[in-house]
Amino acid sequence: MNIEPLREVHKARPFQAFTLHLADGNEVAVPHPEFIWFHPKNARTAIVGLPNGAFKIIDLLLVVSIEVGNGKARRRKR
Repeated sequence: MNIEPLREVHKARPFQAFTLHLADGNEVAVPHPEFIWFHPKNARTAIVGLPNGAFKIIDLLLVVSIEVGNGKARRRKR
């Protein structure tokens, strides 16, 4: 996948959580914009932080689709 669609989803306002679907069948959830980072000079790699403090390095050529929203309703602030 080209990095541009991923950057668009990442920078969308309001942000919506999304899931990266990989060629090997794995899924990587991005619940908040601060959980994903792009190398400024390598447009082929993304680093996704996981809730347990670990991280995954994703080769963007292996991303087959992006699912936006994850089927969860966003909470309204009062």
